[in-house]
Amino acid sequence: MTMSPGMENSQVAVSVNNLEKRFGDFTAVNNINFKVKQGEIFGFLGPNGAGKSTTIRMLCGIYTPTSGSGRVGGFDIVKEQYKIKEHIGYMSQKFSLYDDLTVEENIDFYSRIYNIPEKERKKRKDETIELAGIEDFRKSLTSTLSGGWKQRLALGCAIIHQPKIIFLDEPTSGVDPITRANFWSVIKEMAGQGRTIFVTTHYMDEAENCNRLLMIYHGTMIAMGSPEEMKTKVMKHEILEVIMPQAETWLERISQLDSIKETALFGVNIHAVAYDAQKASLDLKRLFENENISDYSVNKIKASLEDVFVSLIENYDAEHKDK
Repeated sequence: MTMSPGMENSQVAVSVNNLEKRFGDFTAVNNINFKVKQGEIFGFLGPNGAGKSTTIRMLCGIYTPTSGSGRVGGFDIVKEQYKIKEHIGYMSQKFSLYDDLTVEENIDFYSRIYNIPEKERKKRKDETIELAGIEDFRKSLTSTLSGGWKQRLALGCAIIHQPKIIFLDEPTSGVDPITRANFWSVIKEMAGQGRTIFVTTHYMDEAENCNRLLMIYHGTMIAMGSPEEMKTKVMKHEILEVIMPQAETWLERISQLDSIKETALFGVNIHAVAYDAQKASLDLKRLFENENISDYSVNKIKASLEDVFVSLIENYDAEHKDK
């Protein structure tokens, strides 16, 4: 689902050109460029501190860029920040809910914040409660809700004004896997209605749900494409999975083989990025035979997004270690 450079402006929900944000001598976002298509789930993927939240805050009109430009819903992120705020939904990882209000009172509060006409408020409230699936908790204090229910209520409040573009900043941070899966069902449903979803995450399994991904590290774009493109085109090398007891003790030894580019621990197994999988398999066999190790297996596997991301970070660090 990679977009062509000639995409019509009417199809573009978010566009960014040479965007940069500095705080003193620190560059949080370094000259990034991308476009997001209307109705797309666009994932912003990176570790904590990579520049994801800073970028979102510039796009939402919270931060002013140091340099560069961008448009959200057709509005300029520097000159029309207030207009952007009126036309987007924004949900941060710290849900903006009032624990001392009931579920309904929180919804009523956001209805007034977003200037929902009074005659429409009841309908919007019922829609929000249905979206969040919290009919049984309408009169409950928000403080009594679990993290998952608060999350869905926060999303409902963030989009009560029916924005076409929704920014979700680490929306599933701190909730369990089942709650995360349920939340993503809601995100996909909204995208199916034509809404554009811009979501930041550091969960690789979540990133698989996105139409396209932008990977960012130290404020710098390191890759962009669909999840499948990331695993087939961006990842240039082959992956071997090494299964053996106490695999972590072999990481360094394996990484020193000439046929191995790098290694990383995935659960209790080792993923080895190989220049040539066939040669690397033979080198591994020779290594283990020399060490009288027989309880092992080596299998070529398809790269995961985590493999891709780890490899890209290793490349970036290697290229910038002396800078």
